[in-house]
Amino acid sequence: MRFQFIASEIWIGLRRNLSMTVAVIIVTFVSLTFIGSAALLQTQIGKFKDDWYGKVEVSVLLCPVNSAKPVCASGEATSEQIAQIEQVLESPEIAPEIETVTFESKAEAWESFADRFEGQWLLSQVSEEDMNASFRIKLTDPSNYQVIADILTGRAGVEEVQDQRQILEPIFRVLGGATLVAAGLAAVMLLAAILLITTTIRLSALSRRRETGIMRLVGASNFFIRLPFMLEGAIAALIGGILSVTGLWFAVKYLVQAQQSSTMQWVPVVTTSEVWRLAPWLIITAVAVAMVASALTLRRYLKV
Repeated sequence: MRFQFIASEIWIGLRRNLSMTVAVIIVTFVSLTFIGSAALLQTQIGKFKDDWYGKVEVSVLLCPVNSAKPVCASGEATSEQIAQIEQVLESPEIAPEIETVTFESKAEAWESFADRFEGQWLLSQVSEEDMNASFRIKLTDPSNYQVIADILTGRAGVEEVQDQRQILEPIFRVLGGATLVAAGLAAVMLLAAILLITTTIRLSALSRRRETGIMRLVGASNFFIRLPFMLEGAIAALIGGILSVTGLWFAVKYLVQAQQSSTMQWVPVVTTSEVWRLAPWLIITAVAVAMVASALTLRRYLKV
């Protein structure tokens, strides 16, 4: 009997404030979609870092013929200097940090350069003599780049030590900025959802003051009187949360994963399993926020 009464009160409240309820659902859907997108984007950044950082190499560029760097003032790196660098890389202090070392000669560098810029104007402006011979070093832990840089930078025959992570960091900073923007928009939309929920519950409570007064006279508890109002907001938020999870699932399944399978098979991307792991937290957040907002509103506008 009590369940039927509570269900009927919830239905009455939702029907009386249908437009506000729909607004709550839409704003909750949008806000949770932004929250979910920010979380998935952060997960995506983590996947990129795990995959790309494992592939990056440290490039030890040797002095070419006409280098402008002061460290190469003596001219092109000699075979003796190259041999000394190899000895350093094989030393007990450095060897444990290195997974593989590949030497690329000037001829090999020129071949790669020519293949990359074939038919372009830049290719006619340089020659094999302008190329850098180099060591390509794959580290066991890419974050230990500074160990190699400190030992080899400034050494005779070494023009520059480059870490390929320096190329990736700006990309990750942009992606991180996008995460912050999504999180900021999510916070704004979540605030809008809270305000809409409180407005909806307040209007519902004011429109049913007579019924709640009768319930108070017959001895109904404060919780029993407030419960239908709280569940109204929770149901609207729950529907918004379910729509948000559904939208994120479709986006990942038919946009992200479909794009990966067709053109970006080499890129690790978020999957629907990440969406399902995130889904309970989104729905719990939606319902909890709605319940708390409703309870605080009722304390002020429903005098029982």
